[in-house]
Amino acid sequence: MSEAQQQPVPTTTPTQSKPLRIAATIVSYICHPVFSPLVLAWVIYKLNPDSFTGVPPKQLGLWFISIGLTAVFFPLFSIALMKPLGFISSYHMPTARERTIPLMTSMIFYFWITHVFNTMAGTPPPLALKVLLLGNFWGIIILFLINIFTKISMHTAAAGSMIGILIVLMISSPVNLVLPLFAGIIIAGIIGTSRATLGAHQRGDIWLGYIVGIIVQLAAYVYMK
Repeated sequence: MSEAQQQPVPTTTPTQSKPLRIAATIVSYICHPVFSPLVLAWVIYKLNPDSFTGVPPKQLGLWFISIGLTAVFFPLFSIALMKPLGFISSYHMPTARERTIPLMTSMIFYFWITHVFNTMAGTPPPLALKVLLLGNFWGIIILFLINIFTKISMHTAAAGSMIGILIVLMISSPVNLVLPLFAGIIIAGIIGTSRATLGAHQRGDIWLGYIVGIIVQLAAYVYMK
């Protein structure tokens, strides 16, 4: 087992003020990557509602419920069981090694929801929604592989996915999304800054997360279109 997996990331230097660390902690919880699939699906719907034209309200609600259950609730529930069962020592998972089983578990759920949305009968989901889910599945596979060597930031990977899917929407829809993209970049910057402030990752792992998140969404779009 590599040293990167066994050892926690060095903590933040004591020069960080307590209020700043509290703010960074709040941002890290609110913008936790586990919520990313559901939040970004809602963002797609709000920014480009025309792509959902013809989708019955009941079916639309079932789509969001399916994403919420499969990509958010079940991963959270699985991780909640892992500490009592001894698979992880803390829900913060301070080492890369502890994130191995949670990532594998989430990978299964992400595969399932991607498969469902690509094979469902009836009104097909919008392209951007299918791109989002496929990109998330590819992303968690890459995160799992990189995690073998270093503790890549999953927070910034989710932030990168947000930027990536906004770029996809700009390419694939006639809606002007310059302002949402600018806002997304600012939010992504805040997320990365919060992780650096808490000393949760090395700086390179934070930037690597952004890169992976953006690339998987763009790659998924090229594959799906």
